[in-house]
Amino acid sequence: MTEANGSENPVLRVENLCVDARTPEGLKRVLDDISFDIKPGETLCLAGESGSGKSVTSLSIMGLLPKASLRVASGNIILGDQDLTRLSNSQMRHIRGGEIAMIFQEPMTSLNPVMSIGAQLTEAIREHQQSDNADTIARQMLEAVQIADPARRLTQYPHELSGGMRQRVMIAMALSCRPKVLIADEPTTALDVTVQAQILKLMRELKGEFGTSIVMITHDMGVVAEMADRVAIMQHGRIVEQRASLDLFANPSEPYTRTLLSAVPRLGAFAGTDGPPRVSTNAPQTKEQATAPILNVQDMSVSYGKGSGMLFRRQAPSATVRNISFQIMPGETMGLVGESGSGKSTTGKAVLGLIPFSGSVELDGYDISRLSHHEMRPVRRSAQMIFQDPYASLDPRMSVGKAIAEPMTIHGIGTAAERRERVADLLRRVGLTPDAATRYPHEFSGGQRQRICIARALALEPKLIVADESVAALDVSVRAQVLDLMLELQETMGLAYLFISHDMAVIERMSHKVAVMRGGEIVEAGTRREIFENPRDDYTKALMQAVPVPDPTVYRRSAGSLG
Repeated sequence: MTEANGSENPVLRVENLCVDARTPEGLKRVLDDISFDIKPGETLCLAGESGSGKSVTSLSIMGLLPKASLRVASGNIILGDQDLTRLSNSQMRHIRGGEIAMIFQEPMTSLNPVMSIGAQLTEAIREHQQSDNADTIARQMLEAVQIADPARRLTQYPHELSGGMRQRVMIAMALSCRPKVLIADEPTTALDVTVQAQILKLMRELKGEFGTSIVMITHDMGVVAEMADRVAIMQHGRIVEQRASLDLFANPSEPYTRTLLSAVPRLGAFAGTDGPPRVSTNAPQTKEQATAPILNVQDMSVSYGKGSGMLFRRQAPSATVRNISFQIMPGETMGLVGESGSGKSTTGKAVLGLIPFSGSVELDGYDISRLSHHEMRPVRRSAQMIFQDPYASLDPRMSVGKAIAEPMTIHGIGTAAERRERVADLLRRVGLTPDAATRYPHEFSGGQRQRICIARALALEPKLIVADESVAALDVSVRAQVLDLMLELQETMGLAYLFISHDMAVIERMSHKVAVMRGGEIVEAGTRREIFENPRDDYTKALMQAVPVPDPTVYRRSAGSLG
């Protein structure tokens, strides 16, 4: 991190910005009196949970608010000597990309899938620089963001690049016209922890090289600590606290800021313990020691390369799983950790019999490799899955009550009245009220939707739940609530979890045992204490070292500057 010169004039000022949303009931204030500035070469982080107004603020600065639903009610956005709120659409087109650029959260949806990388890069360069050397500049920008073989990458399409490479392309595109201000809206949320570390390091280096000011939008306080010179904490459309990064982390003044910081999982917080912390006072203190595993995987392999369809022949080799073995006992959590493409999700689907595999998988005493589709049906009651995206996992046309009851209906469990009572009980168990059954998924927050998915998974009273990145998309405080809920359910119901994640701190919090995957293989496995307190494999050590630490003094010391 670099400290901006306090005597310099701000490159961007936001003054008393208010934004209204058009609703059937009338106008609703969604941004209220937002003010901040940013100096040349400075990084300002806007931090807060989903719905706090961070992205609406960035879209207001870029002049990209959807006019049908949002409008700037009052306030000023000053870039240099221009008030952006008074410019026409035509004038803003010259500002966007040239003087202010933006990196969006999901690069795959931000890049045009039918245009090559080179065509998309050169389009922006020609528009804002009127340059005859657009191809040369595009190649140089890919080199600047450390993409190997840039000439070949320019001819490729977005789907041919990894998530980390696509994000590097977005950064190259945003910086290609040397903007004064770069707005980065959750630029690392969807990335693996090691790729995230590379992208953040790259952004710091490019800021120094190009002198660009950065407005970083994030809900990850570890990222804030690593990147920010100053921090503005947002809640319910207002800035509740705005201070220098070191001051804010050392002595936060607002209760909401303290809540955000306390909810951040910290690697090493559970050192010296053998299992997750107890969170339920209702759970029995002692349990009968299980003698047989609920899941026993021996020499399991999955390969998409041998299928007959085009989809399988074109599948990336990284999705293949090779000769992995592990066991999960009743009431135990096996944490499965690794980067995207390591085979974690493929493993989770295979152990539930959702995709073909070779080897042996025993689920609740049944060797599912020997069972037909019809024979698998009663066995499926023993294991259920919670997916990463709670909104995509629920049918938007189906009420919450029907969604939770559907597994019971399929398996012919109970009468309609009994199923309704069971749904109400499940909603109460996951911290929702029974009247939620009549509502639809879009009426709930992300954390509430994930609770609904957990209730649906519990409908058949399973013994094993496969949780595939089940909290990755949640805000840090909501994530803590959902993790506590899952631990409470495990303690009171004796559930076993195969908990899949790329977040080492979350894995440490949840697991009794850990398996580290890379390239379709388990490179290291052991108890939680063995893996986190004495890792042996270099890859495991790299994953742990890449976890952002919610303490800016760590990064100041490593940069040789305590500011």
